[in-house]
Amino acid sequence: MATIAIVGRPNVGKSTLFNRLIGGRRAIVDDKPGVTRDRIYGSFDWRGRQFTVIDTGGFVPDSQNVFERAIREQAQYAVDEADAIVLVVDGTAGPHPIDKELANVLRKKSKKVLLAVNKIDDVKHERSIGQFFELGFENVMGISAQLGRSIGDFIDEVIKLMPEGKSVEETSGKKRIAIVGKPNVGKSSLVNFLLGENRSIVTDVPGTTRDSIDSLMKFQDEEIILIDTAGLRRKSKIKESVEFFSTLRTFQAVERCDTAIVLFDASIGVEKQDLQIVEYALEQGKPVIIGVNKWDLVDQKEVSANDYEQAIKARLRIYDFVPIIFMSVLKEQRVQKLLSRALEVLETAKIKVKTSELNDYLLPLIETTPPFSKTGKEIKIKYVTQVDSKLPTFAFFTNLPEEVTITYKRFLENKLRERFEFEGVPIRLVFKQK
Repeated sequence: MATIAIVGRPNVGKSTLFNRLIGGRRAIVDDKPGVTRDRIYGSFDWRGRQFTVIDTGGFVPDSQNVFERAIREQAQYAVDEADAIVLVVDGTAGPHPIDKELANVLRKKSKKVLLAVNKIDDVKHERSIGQFFELGFENVMGISAQLGRSIGDFIDEVIKLMPEGKSVEETSGKKRIAIVGKPNVGKSSLVNFLLGENRSIVTDVPGTTRDSIDSLMKFQDEEIILIDTAGLRRKSKIKESVEFFSTLRTFQAVERCDTAIVLFDASIGVEKQDLQIVEYALEQGKPVIIGVNKWDLVDQKEVSANDYEQAIKARLRIYDFVPIIFMSVLKEQRVQKLLSRALEVLETAKIKVKTSELNDYLLPLIETTPPFSKTGKEIKIKYVTQVDSKLPTFAFFTNLPEEVTITYKRFLENKLRERFEFEGVPIRLVFKQK
């Protein structure tokens, strides 16, 4: 699949163009510079061909700011990955010194470049395009990413820069694992370790990753997609619109993954927000595994792994079926086991139990411990079967489905887990009129 990298200085409209191309709002758009910090990948189809497009953070040459320096490195990675480059400039501001510096950098890359003069919203603004030829690129075109003006012609021009015959990489059907958790628990460090490259910016400042980033990797002879997500904050701390959208993207990443690895920070203990993240993922029907990162920082003479695990399970309460792995990305301890366990949990979600086995096991238990009805009516459950669903779902046929209490449903769920070991997997019970 041919790849296009969108680069430029901060706040020239790169993310707006990215969103326009992929037909959505996957990249955060805000009028503050430095909003897009990592490479964001998307894809779009045009005239029968499929393309990957990369949105990058604003390029600030020679800056010593920790984020701007990391953004600059990410933009350079994106340029190296791409088959063609789109350099976006602000048509209303004229050539900027940073535009010129970036143009010099791109010319050294020996990649084909299309200079997109953005914010050319109407004909009268087209006179502004000519001044950008001084940047030294042959392919220069005026567009309005916000209004969609000349976008079709722009894509046609980009296609002319593309190599012919690149194969389309098939990602459908691949298992998607989301790495989620509070800011600064080590999500990006974990992804970078597993990928063996600095795909996500890693600094010691919480909230560095603002968007969700998909990366393809091979593990145990199987290709899987890792989704690194923005750190989740408590609502009271989401003071900027950018933080709000980052949290929204994280929830969306959970919704589109197949299983979620929720990272805890062992050095600060379990907090309410950790538990809320686990709860959210399970409520979305996603198998979950907990990775307790930075375990190397805990004095294990004072707190054993078993004690720590029991404390977590006690706070998880009804969600205590989630497996827990104690690990350290920094010390490279049990990281591979974490990913291996996540894949095992995902396979557990596919378990199909025979109807005869279900009824032979559950019906005697139900007869011994029958459901209680608040109305005093006798509830009879005569038959149980597993129905086709993405998650293990069990249908109980009864004369009074609306009378079965939540407490009794949990009793049945616990019995199912005891026998069939649905570790880390949310299961659903439905009660139907017999």
